Amino acid sequence: MPVTPTYPGVYIEEVASSVRPVIGVATGVTAFVGYVRTGPENRAVRVNTFGEFERRFGGVDRDSELSLAVQQFFRNGGAAALVVRVPRADARAASVTLLDKVGAGAKSALLLDATSTGAWGSGLLVDVDHDGVADAKSFNLTVTDTATGDTERFTGLSADPASAAYAVALLNDPDRGSALVRARAGAAGAGRPVPSGTVGTALGTPTVDAAKNYRLTVQPDRPTKPDPNDPAKTVPAVAPVTVTVLDKGERLPSSPAGVAALLQRKVNAALGAADSAAGLRVRVTPTAAGGLRVLGDVDAVVAPAALDAAFTVAGVSPAGDVADGAALLGLAGTTANVGRFSPLGVKRLGQGDLVTGSDGTTLPGTGALIGSEAAYTGIYALLKTDLFNLLCIPDATRARHGDPAAIDNGLDPEAVWSAAYDLCERRRAVLLVDPPPGVDDPDRALDWINQLGVKGPNAVAHFPRLRIPDPTDGFQPRTVAPGGTLAGLYARQDTERGVWKAPAGTEAQLRGVTNLVYPLTDAENGALNPLGLNCLRTFPVTGTVNWGARTTAGADVLASQWKYTPVRRLALFIEESVYRGTQWAVFEPNDEPLWSQLRLNLTSFMQDLFRKGAFAGRTPREAYLVRCDAETTTADDRDRGVVNVVVGFAPLKPAEFVIVRIQQLAGQSPS
Repeated sequence: MPVTPTYPGVYIEEVASSVRPVIGVATGVTAFVGYVRTGPENRAVRVNTFGEFERRFGGVDRDSELSLAVQQFFRNGGAAALVVRVPRADARAASVTLLDKVGAGAKSALLLDATSTGAWGSGLLVDVDHDGVADAKSFNLTVTDTATGDTERFTGLSADPASAAYAVALLNDPDRGSALVRARAGAAGAGRPVPSGTVGTALGTPTVDAAKNYRLTVQPDRPTKPDPNDPAKTVPAVAPVTVTVLDKGERLPSSPAGVAALLQRKVNAALGAADSAAGLRVRVTPTAAGGLRVLGDVDAVVAPAALDAAFTVAGVSPAGDVADGAALLGLAGTTANVGRFSPLGVKRLGQGDLVTGSDGTTLPGTGALIGSEAAYTGIYALLKTDLFNLLCIPDATRARHGDPAAIDNGLDPEAVWSAAYDLCERRRAVLLVDPPPGVDDPDRALDWINQLGVKGPNAVAHFPRLRIPDPTDGFQPRTVAPGGTLAGLYARQDTERGVWKAPAGTEAQLRGVTNLVYPLTDAENGALNPLGLNCLRTFPVTGTVNWGARTTAGADVLASQWKYTPVRRLALFIEESVYRGTQWAVFEPNDEPLWSQLRLNLTSFMQDLFRKGAFAGRTPREAYLVRCDAETTTADDRDRGVVNVVVGFAPLKPAEFVIVRIQQLAGQSPS
């Protein structure tokens, strides 16, 4: 800031620099849109490794073309992907209703739905407790995803809609809410959810008679079996299990935590020895009031029908050297609730209506893939993202189940490509167009590329389809669209050589590819390349490579300036970088100082690209130009608040045809 001298001496003033560097944007960020079994739906999620994709979306799935495309993307050098999950049309989200008490007159206190559709939501387990809460309307909530082990805990939630800690508002908050569930309000006038498990009273300082064996019984209400007296009814499959909490002379731990650990060990040992109780376990925790809480900790693999089992604790009648262990531990007369709330459970006790999650059976069709721009679904979910450079839609050419040579029902690839291309033009991205399943020889490829409706500089097409190992089928070869593999190759070449280098040639190897659906010859390649269809080839030693670098506007007859993929992608890179790097100029005084700053910063950016070999030309003057002065911005432009900057570059076009002339020399006299 300016300095105002007031005394004799030296003053230091910091002067703002006119240098505002233009930073090049990323070039290999690929967006994938299509079906995958789990994960957030119709929302772009960034993943930086395939391991992260597995954690967020469940990994490779037999019915998911997208999962295989993402795997190939990272295998071929991709580093950043945006995944938009489009669920099956008839998929269903799991749901569980928490009641406000156990018994007659219970009302629904809170409804929890899985954040997205699919069977994954059925693996959610919910715990409720009232430990350390401020009032009678507050509670704590714990949600666990058994498939991933992810656990969320929310403390101090309130059942009061007027509270700042209202459970529905907090759980649904986009920043600090739950990533596993969405909440809905329960019935009017309902209280807070009843705690899960069996909750006892405060232990206090119990007196232990060293000459007594303290016993209690524990009975899980699930699994069940037919009632011998009435086959239409069921009864618990496990009879009450007697547990000796304290043997004669055994000391009772002095802390509630120690007592909880003792009871958990004794109960689980007794359950382990009981008939029909395989996989049934409990977890005992101390409560804030100094009592004990018995929860279910059932093995979902061994006893899936008992995930929400309620464990009823009862005392025994004192007789001889046997004393009531339930009374000793504050568990006598307690009311049991489900051990954990589960969508796979049964409606009873404090657990209300349940809905199991379902993946559905109908894979997304054209309408679902395109989606709604107003609702930001399908491809339009990408409108909420900051940047993507490549767009891959593997489901657009999904093969019909049982007929790998036919397009799946409900799919219109041309409609998908058309909508996707418009989006790519708006976002300065390139669309990877895949050939349909039936295009499996040069004649069909010729017909397809001639009839393709997407003929523009922001799209590239490749042929043929690929055969890759399928990890869901014993790594047997499976035919897939090439888009995901090519996207990984593009990203790899961008990193190693730059976006101006054609992603083709002997170094453009396609990793993880067993073979091609059709092995092209040079003559067949020569018929397709002039039409703007990039061919994939297999050569000895080199292996399978990309052998084309044209956009779909690259047919010779079109004579487009955007014939070559690297030229178009370099232009898009410069446009996006300049767009983002000159935002500071908006509302600046429109005169020579602004123009000179723009020239300085943009020239520095272009000079850096020139030094890296991005342009043709031996000198900067031959390679690029940056103009911003009174000629580009006239007085009329200034009156309208417009500043015009002209940026041009000499494209570095790929050597598509290398011609070597050989001449035989005869009759040469020695010099």
